[in-house]
Amino acid sequence: MTESLTVAPRLEFHTLFDAPLVLDLDSLADIGAHVCVLGLPYGAPYSKEDVTNDQSNAPTAIRRSWQRALRALERWDFDLGGPLLDGKDIKVVDCGDVPGDAYAPMKHYELAERAARKIFESGAMLIGLGGDHGVPIPVFRALSSLPGLSEPVTLVHVDAHLDWRHEVNGVTEGLSSPIRRASEMDHIGEIFQIGLRSAGSARPADVEAALAYGSNLISDIELQDIGMKAVLERIPAGGTYYLTVDADGMDPTIAPAVAGPAPGGVTYPQMRTLIQGLVDKGRVVGMDVVEITPKRDVNAITCVTAVRLFCNLIGKGVRAGYFD
Repeated sequence: MTESLTVAPRLEFHTLFDAPLVLDLDSLADIGAHVCVLGLPYGAPYSKEDVTNDQSNAPTAIRRSWQRALRALERWDFDLGGPLLDGKDIKVVDCGDVPGDAYAPMKHYELAERAARKIFESGAMLIGLGGDHGVPIPVFRALSSLPGLSEPVTLVHVDAHLDWRHEVNGVTEGLSSPIRRASEMDHIGEIFQIGLRSAGSARPADVEAALAYGSNLISDIELQDIGMKAVLERIPAGGTYYLTVDADGMDPTIAPAVAGPAPGGVTYPQMRTLIQGLVDKGRVVGMDVVEITPKRDVNAITCVTAVRLFCNLIGKGVRAGYFD
């Protein structure tokens, strides 16, 4: 895309890792950005109350929690065996938040897709801060812009819920539909859904649709029985991966700030194993964490957990030579 695009910060804006704020997305390649943070506050609402729900405050809450998760870039990180960036000249930038428009209710999805395309086209890794689970849909679309993409992207999804609803209240791109929408995109290939549990959003027809597609459904019961390393063994090596994480897919002890909590879930060590294992397998081009409701958090642990996940991806990517 050649059309110029900038996104906007909010008042009293805090960047993730105190990274430089870069709003001119046409400049990403010129400045050599390796990792781009993008706030995605607004989804496709099912009701008027959902337009600006508490999840729209999550990008700010996550950014404000980064120091508790890392303290400082030069600190030793025991998940990584050294400082986050390992002493290398890695440029992490924050691209602000995709704005909403009260007079064009879905304009933000168009802007989100354009912003994500700019990031992928520049060759940078995308770190998405949701927002509800509708917000990755435009990012999924933008994955078709990955330079040199020769095979479909493998989508890895952590969630308590299946997210294969076709529509809710006539809305087809809301928080219950992202994986069904992804399955309709030619550049999305295998799908692995991890941590499914309890009585979530899936109707029998939704499960049937997921299985008909060939989605790999790994329930929380199976995950806890076989372990995350065994799950990783099922994911083909040498691929291009995108990871989308609904906070309610994780154990509520590390992610209590969700609208739909359920006992069980993916633990932090399992998330660390998944993220670092995907990096070892191939190329992770981006990830997002969605569905955090900051008002329900406990000592900011959900936001801290989100930043820790990003640290594992970025730090492991540094050590794998992603940005050399």
